[in-house]
Amino acid sequence: MSERVGAVSLPSPPAAPPLRLTRREKAAIIVRFLLNEGAELSLSDLPDDLQADLTQVMGNMRHVDRRTLASVVMEFAAELEAVGLVFPRGLSGALSALEGKISPLTAQRLRKEAGVRLAGDPWDRLRRLPVETLLDLVDRESTEVAAVLMSKLDVSKAAELLGVLPGERARRITYAVSLTGGITPDAVERIGLTLASQLEDTPARAFEKGPDSRVGEILNYSAATIREDVLTGLDETDEQFAMAVRKAIFTFADVPARLVARDVPAILRDVPQDVLVTALAGATEDTTARTVAFLLENISGRLADQIREEVEERGAVSAKDGEAAQTQVVGVIREMAEAGDIKLKDPEEDPDG
Repeated sequence: MSERVGAVSLPSPPAAPPLRLTRREKAAIIVRFLLNEGAELSLSDLPDDLQADLTQVMGNMRHVDRRTLASVVMEFAAELEAVGLVFPRGLSGALSALEGKISPLTAQRLRKEAGVRLAGDPWDRLRRLPVETLLDLVDRESTEVAAVLMSKLDVSKAAELLGVLPGERARRITYAVSLTGGITPDAVERIGLTLASQLEDTPARAFEKGPDSRVGEILNYSAATIREDVLTGLDETDEQFAMAVRKAIFTFADVPARLVARDVPAILRDVPQDVLVTALAGATEDTTARTVAFLLENISGRLADQIREEVEERGAVSAKDGEAAQTQVVGVIREMAEAGDIKLKDPEEDPDG
């Protein structure tokens, strides 16, 4: 390349070589470049000292020519392509990456042995907790701390938590939220770390479900005579536990009270026809007969008539075969509910509500 000045052609000046930069300066250039391009960067997960270094380096830099920018971006892209896998740093990062993949008991033991606390933003973990666990935290904390927790939750979960709190406690926490305007980010972070540390100090449970749910699930698959005998014994031994178990039980007779009418066609499509016919043919008691009526009333008239004909042709079935088929029908309902395909009604709900 050259340019003419009057009648004389002058050569273009040679391109300046890229600036010599430190790795931190190159990192600052990449961050600045990505921000200019509209990328969403989450730098808060970096250690505090790295965040401070990055900010200071960016504050000290001024102008970078296009040749240097291109060189830094190409070097960054080459390093990315050369990376096969990136492992989390240290035991803390590994435990966070494997959270939910290894047993809670193993994770807790490793943290305790190594003195490791959870890394990252504690509020991310707190937001993922179920309302029942959050309620336990709120019960143990002051009104002011509970107000900060409520403010950091998603709106829908905060509303759900507020709904299960006693009225007076909910009012005090709601008022305390109005006083959190002057709280500093450092104080909020310390509160989050304190709350998260309480979760680590909670002993790991061997069973995910409570004893009432576990007993209820066992009795769901037991013969009716055995189920009633066990419940009678529980009534005499521990009436409150017996009541909780009864709430956890879901049998063929409970279908009208638990199943939403519009879900009946979807349920029956997943039940093998011979199983359905046997279950209905074995429903000779008043309680199970109501389930038969409920199911047939909520499907098309033609299909209901067809099933009635097949039940009549099937004739009488043994109590054992009928119960086994009814258990299979209930099993399909429970599987669909656990998968989120349908939603069961609370057994204490008003059926007309």
